[in-house]
Amino acid sequence: MHILSYVFLFLHANAYKMNDLSDFVKTRRKQLGLTQEEFSEKAGVALTVIRKIEQGKENLSLSKVNQVLHMFGHVLGPVNERHATRNR
Repeated sequence: MHILSYVFLFLHANAYKMNDLSDFVKTRRKQLGLTQEEFSEKAGVALTVIRKIEQGKENLSLSKVNQVLHMFGHVLGPVNERHATRNR
């Protein structure tokens, strides 16, 4: 699979909204009663990763995002360009 298929998820606005990811992580973290620092330690990622996710930054590593989402039983997978283009 082409590497662009893995990052396409983050770059294609109609395929996935970064704000959706940001809101999901922030809401779930707060439901757990954790600070960003506490959550980053539990997820095994740097504090900057949590901050970038919650700020809706688009230049994130899929593996780091999945480490965070794994805390909630979720993962993001690759989206092929054909599927994402259909959703425009």
